Amino acid sequence: MKNKTIATWLALMGGPLGLHRFYLRGWGDWLGWLLPIPTAIGLYGIERVQQHGLDDRWSWLLIPPLGFTMSACALTAIVYGLTAPEKWNANFNPSAPPDAAPGHTRWLTIGAVILALLLGATVLLSSLAFSFQHYFEYQLPQPAQTSQ
Repeated sequence: MKNKTIATWLALMGGPLGLHRFYLRGWGDWLGWLLPIPTAIGLYGIERVQQHGLDDRWSWLLIPPLGFTMSACALTAIVYGLTAPEKWNANFNPSAPPDAAPGHTRWLTIGAVILALLLGATVLLSSLAFSFQHYFEYQLPQPAQTSQ
């Protein structure tokens, strides 16, 4: 039986690694295997910033996929947490009765939804701000060097 609270927390905390997909759909889920790719790309972008500084042109292209993946997983956690028990059990526990306990929303589920709203919005807006700031900085012409 697939528990909604566990799936919600896995989507929030382990979502960029695809843990929630593996929990719900098994090891054969191809999207679960693809989720670590943008995560690794974003982590590589963070490593480039630490090595080359914030003016590295590649970093502003590499970091946002991590933020967008984390935001998408936070949205997935919200959807999982707010799914009606009948629909949850129909999708992930088809042999269980519609009102089975694994589909019920508990306080830990609500806590995960609240945390997902907070973290997801913060990460999404930070990723957008980082991307747009660096994009517009590179659009400006370089100031002329003056010798004194």
